[in-house]
Amino acid sequence: MITEIVILAMIAAFLGLRLYSVLGRRSEHEEEVIPHRFERGEAPPSVTNEVEAPRPVRQPVTLRAGDDRAPANEAGIRAIAAADNRFDLLAFIEGARGAYGMILEAFWRGDKETLRELTDDDVYASFAAAIDARAAAGETLDNRLIRIEDATIRSAELDGRIARIAVLFVADIAAVTRDKDGNVIAGSLDDAIVSRDVWTFSRNTGAASPDWVLDETDEG
Repeated sequence: MITEIVILAMIAAFLGLRLYSVLGRRSEHEEEVIPHRFERGEAPPSVTNEVEAPRPVRQPVTLRAGDDRAPANEAGIRAIAAADNRFDLLAFIEGARGAYGMILEAFWRGDKETLRELTDDDVYASFAAAIDARAAAGETLDNRLIRIEDATIRSAELDGRIARIAVLFVADIAAVTRDKDGNVIAGSLDDAIVSRDVWTFSRNTGAASPDWVLDETDEG
């Protein structure tokens, strides 16, 4: 009896080992990672019929009512754009900011040649007279344009073929006046002041040159 039990146990153990060996190899085979084409850098094949979404297209900026950059006189801007198909409002504002800095710096250092190119006759005469008076007094300006905080369209109009756009500039300026010996007699480079200037630029829309000139200055 005991011998039969031992034999049956040995048969059961043998069958168990055979079953484990079969299931074990199958389990290992099922867990094996089978490489696919997209794992080698290729994109996986699409399994849907969805159409690829179009890439976003950069749209031009449009100024709307209520926008801080919107012109105060939109009718004037439209009239100027109709008379001059090269006119671009955003490009004009950027150009005006650049001109503001160039004109100020030319005036401070007494550069009449640059002022002559960027201003009309009346404004140039005013700047030139101030430069001459400063030189006669033996004074120099040691000013710095720290930053232009804002540049906003105040008004725009088309008078015949002459376009005029007034821009309010808000800027931080460090202003110093020195005497003939270089001593500071007014201002400080350590304390910038806020300057508010309204400058009006004009251009003949029928002219070949696209350049605008400064034809009026005022305080904001």
